[in-house]
Amino acid sequence: MRSDVADKRPDAEITAPIERIARFMETLDSQFLNDAFADWKATLIENFPPYVFEGVDAVASWAKGFAEHAKNIEELRHCFGDPHDFQREGELAFLSLPTTWRGTIGASSFIETGGWAFVLVKHARGWRVRNYDWAVTSIAMKAAS
Repeated sequence: MRSDVADKRPDAEITAPIERIARFMETLDSQFLNDAFADWKATLIENFPPYVFEGVDAVASWAKGFAEHAKNIEELRHCFGDPHDFQREGELAFLSLPTTWRGTIGASSFIETGGWAFVLVKHARGWRVRNYDWAVTSIAMKAAS
């Protein structure tokens, strides 16, 4: 049975683990990953090798891969757009989240836009990300003038 939340926005409890993941990506501080992901196998799809992170070590492998991917990025910041297609059925939730990333690489700045699709699961201590996919829709680079 599907709930009637399809036209509503997810609450702060549902979006909190997503915000923690983005804060990890900005800072590479692993404390932000505490309570962000589900306790069992996760599957994460990204735009850096090996692209699919799955199994019991998915989160650790993804975090290491992201740190390598972002090693030359400075001042990384995210901005979430309005969530789309929010659905909740019992202890599972789904949402699509447009996101803009801004940062610098050397003397150049960039803006990357894309979208995340998240599946979250309710745990005793709150919502956790079970799966996500990231898709880039545009990247703009600007050399320093």
